[in-house]
Amino acid sequence: MRSVLDFEPATLPAELDDLRAEVREFLATELAGRRFTPTSDSWMSAADLDFTRALAGRGWLGMTVPKEYGGQGRTALERFVVVEELVAAGAPIAAHWIGDRQITPGLVQRGTDDQRRRFLPGLCSGDIVFAIGMSEPDTGSDLASVRTKGVRVDGGWSVTGTKIWTSGAHIAQAMMALIRTGPPGDSRHEGLTQMIIELPSDGVEIRPIVSMGGSHHFNEVTFTDVFVPDANVFGEVGGGWAGVTGELAYERSGPERLLSTMPVLRLLATRSLIDQITLGRLLSRAWCLREASISIAMSLSRGHAPDAAAAVVKELGTRYEREVLDAARGAGVEPDFTSPDELARMLAHAQVMSPTQTLRGGTNEILRGIVAKAVGVRAGGAR
Repeated sequence: MRSVLDFEPATLPAELDDLRAEVREFLATELAGRRFTPTSDSWMSAADLDFTRALAGRGWLGMTVPKEYGGQGRTALERFVVVEELVAAGAPIAAHWIGDRQITPGLVQRGTDDQRRRFLPGLCSGDIVFAIGMSEPDTGSDLASVRTKGVRVDGGWSVTGTKIWTSGAHIAQAMMALIRTGPPGDSRHEGLTQMIIELPSDGVEIRPIVSMGGSHHFNEVTFTDVFVPDANVFGEVGGGWAGVTGELAYERSGPERLLSTMPVLRLLATRSLIDQITLGRLLSRAWCLREASISIAMSLSRGHAPDAAAAVVKELGTRYEREVLDAARGAGVEPDFTSPDELARMLAHAQVMSPTQTLRGGTNEILRGIVAKAVGVRAGGAR
């Protein structure tokens, strides 16, 4: 009997080599023209709408979206190759990241036809930016404790509450928010509904959360009697938990979970600042995590939701990213935002971002609980 944590063999087809070469050529041209500066965690903290639209012009946004909705109708593995190269290069992709990673597949799978036609073309062209409203103040990683409330009104819902750590809300045209619309029930997962809140809207206030390094990508978003029409309810009323957990599989398992600090490792390697044993260990671990990530991408493309396997990749990937930073510090690199040295500046940014690596997508403790529960349930069912 297969385990819930089994990863199927994952090898990218050779025919994707041409696509990879095309992406690398594009990135080399952009770097030569100084149109972006590589950085760690670029998918989270480096937003550049012009760069996003340049990718869209090449058909590298909404790659798996059907053509009738403005997408490319390509495979999940083709998208994987493009994303892998962009993240490893430290390219500024944060503007479209959430929309392309989570919102587009969610709309394709569970959105109404009206929602698909209203939002997918803009997501694929880079003209619509989406944010995600999950976390709330004082709730930690306990997503089921959502307190933002939706009350039934004529034609829709009145939403009141607060979301926090909302990346990109200040540049977004819409937010996918998890709202409590009914009692929690015994499991606390009942009574939750996803809604698309268009931005700006009356009653929405977006306040910046500035990092220690001075960058701004997080926000606190407050809703005060915000009207959300029934047409913007995503999925079934009360069925939000299933939607969120499905999206989290995308959020936890992608190549960004192991490549966020790859620009740091690349500079350490090219400057021969770490010994070959350390470099070999880090690269071999990255390769193993990459194989697992590809395996999950293949599973997701077939409509499966490998929640436990995705949690494993995210937990191990978070620890791996920290190991890369430890290697840089062990090599004597001093983090410094003002240094003329690219590596020192990059390491400073990576260190400021590193505490968030274990928070976004769930803390390591939460993820281990998900894995333990999945293994326990499977073992109990097998007896």
